[in-house]
Amino acid sequence: MIPVTKTYLPPIAEYTAQVQRAYDNHWLTNRGELVKELEQKLQSYLGVSNVLMMNNGTIPLQIALKLIGGGGEIITTPFSYVATTSSIIWENCTPVFVDIHADFLTIDESKIEAAITKNTTCILATHVFGNPCNIEVIEQIAAKHNLKVIYDAAHCFGVEYKGKSVFEYGDISTCSFHATKIFHTGEGGAVFCKDEELRHKIYFSHNFGHNGPLDFHGLGINGKISELQAAMGLAVLPYMSDILNARKEVVDIYSKNLNWEILRTFKLREATEWNYSYFPVIFPNEEILIRTQTALNENGILPRRYFYPSLNTIPYVGGSEMPISEEVSKTILCLPLYHNLGDDVYRIIEIISNQIQ
Repeated sequence: MIPVTKTYLPPIAEYTAQVQRAYDNHWLTNRGELVKELEQKLQSYLGVSNVLMMNNGTIPLQIALKLIGGGGEIITTPFSYVATTSSIIWENCTPVFVDIHADFLTIDESKIEAAITKNTTCILATHVFGNPCNIEVIEQIAAKHNLKVIYDAAHCFGVEYKGKSVFEYGDISTCSFHATKIFHTGEGGAVFCKDEELRHKIYFSHNFGHNGPLDFHGLGINGKISELQAAMGLAVLPYMSDILNARKEVVDIYSKNLNWEILRTFKLREATEWNYSYFPVIFPNEEILIRTQTALNENGILPRRYFYPSLNTIPYVGGSEMPISEEVSKTILCLPLYHNLGDDVYRIIEIISNQIQ
């Protein structure tokens, strides 16, 4: 079986050596030695001003919305994973969808201002498949209307835009360290925030509100990551160069051999150093996509319709029509992409080619 992605597992001896440190310390959670070490190594690797690790990639979004969403209207994209929208609703805010670029697949910044009302408090935009939004325009709009900006950068580990980490943009950026991501801690995530006062609020919010062992700064929940998760991250991080190079090889093969007269993929924003996080292809119509997916499945190959459906169509959301997002969602398929896919990539290409002729 060839899945859409495969978790990179470091040598077991290297992982257990990190776990042994936690055993020796008799410290499994509450920001132990391994968590702090990994945060420092990630800060250096990514070239960011700070990193606060959490137990998954959704909690950072929820905390961000709790702190700066203000229970208001959140302008967001319908083309993202469901966690982006469900976090908005979970935090008693209201999603207001803006359609996407047909090429970049990110939120169409030219349509944002028309969606702003007196109840708008925040823009929550997703860097789709690691492809940055039009950051400059979004942040100009936010400044003009006194809005906060949250970037869902779940796919963006290692992505740079105009020479610096994409995590350095916005009031708050979040990332996922889920097992399906390029860099992972099994389950986990992180938040990035340059404003020291806001970062402090995020910190106590993810730690039950603690401001020291006996004092409480404010309302909080449990978003802490464990030492066992950090151990996995410490074991994976040294292999990032190998992981990225292997994924680039697969992407290059797809790019050179698929029929781009019939298929298309997203357009990478200029000045972006990409991380080869996903390889989506967009088919001429849903019928051809389903036929191709069926043929791949019959050969033990499991691509994923991602993202599907367009989030404005989810029953508990009830958003207005978003024609571009809805059309892309119906016709996009993420192909298998992982570090040791090997020559199976050619079999995938052959099956796709036979179905779209």
